Amino acid sequence: MATSRSMEHNGNYSSVTMFILLGLSDDKELQRILFPVFLGIYLVTFTLNLGLILLIRMDSHLHTPMYFFLSFLSFIDICSSTIFIPRILSDFLKKEKMIPFVACASQYFFATWMGLTECCLLAGMAYDRYVAIGHPLQYSTIMAPQLCGKMVAGAYVSGFLSSFSQTVVCFQLSYCGPNIIEHFFCDLPQIIPLSCSNPFYCQMILLLVEILVGFGPLFIILSSYGFIAASVLKISSAKASSKAFNTCASHLAAVIILFGTAFAVYLCPKSTQSTKKDKVISVFYAIIIPMLNPLIYSLRNKEIKAALERLRKRTTGVPQVE
Repeated sequence: MATSRSMEHNGNYSSVTMFILLGLSDDKELQRILFPVFLGIYLVTFTLNLGLILLIRMDSHLHTPMYFFLSFLSFIDICSSTIFIPRILSDFLKKEKMIPFVACASQYFFATWMGLTECCLLAGMAYDRYVAIGHPLQYSTIMAPQLCGKMVAGAYVSGFLSSFSQTVVCFQLSYCGPNIIEHFFCDLPQIIPLSCSNPFYCQMILLLVEILVGFGPLFIILSSYGFIAASVLKISSAKASSKAFNTCASHLAAVIILFGTAFAVYLCPKSTQSTKKDKVISVFYAIIIPMLNPLIYSLRNKEIKAALERLRKRTTGVPQVE
């Protein structure tokens, strides 16, 4: 078995230069089975999200705030799956799953950036649904392109700054002991315990980010849906109420899945038996959700189906009737 440490002398202590990822499983037979499964998931995720982005860009009927946000959500899903899956596939083929310290920090930074940005973006989408249902006559005025652009930029900047602060503070800790990460990717809850310096400030930064960029967007989402529920109750027509609910159903499903799985990993009490459970849930929110999102937003979406039909007619030369 390979040594559990790869170290470089630095002053009075040895500094870790490489981490070892234990991965999803040590079972070689299971890894051979999982390789084509994860490769297929990546190809499907990439194809579905890229296809959705191109469809939104090509069809003028989809040039609305909701689909503007959705196109950026699909871009995040492509980035997220690219951060995780190629590394997992590579590790399936390796006997020693080693990752350099800098590469580990980079993986965590980009993964957290995309994850926190998605949380903020979902909050923006919830506000968009609230305005569409609660203030339909002022919708186009309130949700102007300038505001939508600022909301997306704000989501990316918030995610970037939050992720950067976590990465810098926590990866500047001294790592001079064990370097085995019991996960398939570099995640701070598994990395911080490996530090041989006081992690207090790092833990405070993590807590602050969780409150501001984790619970902050969740509060906006819950508030938006509270106002949406109040607006729907005022609608006398059952058909209009059903239409309003269908408008929010896809987004609400995406929110529940993302925040539910993330909270299950990062907020539930830990035990010695929780590592395998965390890995399974992490696979779901890091790898499965990016594949599910385009399906959630497309399967029951009449506008997406209509856009696909218009695209089919254009590509086959069938005259379109407006």
